Order: sequence, then structure tokens, then C-alpha cells
Amino acid sequence: LLSREAVFPNAAVGPAATTRLAQLSAEAQAEIAAERAPLEAEANALQGLPETPENLARAQAFGQRWQALQQKAEHTAREIEATRQAALARISDAAQPVIAEVYAGKNCGLLFDRNPALGGNLGNDLTAGVVEGLDRRISTINFDRERLPHTTAP
Repeated sequence: LLSREAVFPNAAVGPAATTRLAQLSAEAQAEIAAERAPLEAEANALQGLPETPENLARAQAFGQRWQALQQKAEHTAREIEATRQAALARISDAAQPVIAEVYAGKNCGLLFDRNPALGGNLGNDLTAGVVEGLDRRISTINFDRERLPHTTAP
């Protein structure tokens, strides 16, 4: 039996990747917040102004900038999710040879996911051995935010 879901948070590389991902996410949120603050101030300034052609043009221009910021925030969220997926894939790739090694060392005939198992001989659970082996191979990974191409709506 093996719980891949338990390997990632219990191996040293999992929390290290989580910490780095949180850092990248906070940086992205700060970037969006820095752009949102002046727009919110402008929105407050536009409230209650008379509907003159000049004010309507300002409001329309503001709406376009606000929409652009929302699109940027959505794009940034997709980049953070792509970063998370890439980090998990790297950890999974690093774990695969460890899983094979521990599996072979126990002379296993079959390997099952532990999570749906309701009972049985949990002494044959390879999860702890995989965590130990992964810790010997890798304790952290370095990665930056994935950059996705900008797409435009049709």
C-alpha cells in the first residue's frame, strides 16, 4: 500500500514547496493589490460626479482599466495554479524512482493506493519508506512562477 497524498506533505520537499508557492502567491497578490489601490481611489473620486460627457468618458476609461486589472488577476491566478502543478509534478517525478526502489525492496507483487483501503495488513504500507527515501534524495526544490501566454477573448 502507498498513499501518494501522504508522501508529499510528510517529505521535507513538500512543505518547502508549499512555502515557496505561498511566497510566490503573496508576491502576485501584492502586485495586483498595488495596482488595485489607485483604481479604488479613482472609483471613489468618480462616485457622485455629475453625468457630464467628460465624466462619462472618465468612467468608461476607468471601467476598461478595472476590467484589465481583473483579467490580469485571473491570469496571475492561472499562473500560480500552473506553478503549483509544475512543482507537484517535479516532486512526483523525484518520488517515482524512490517508490520503485522501496517497492522492489519489499518484494511486492502489487502496489495499491492506501486511501481507499478499508483494512488489511498495514505493515506493508510503503509510505513511510518512500518519505524517508525521498528525504534522502531531495529536501527542497527551487522554482519561480510559471509564465503563461496572455490570451485575448474573441
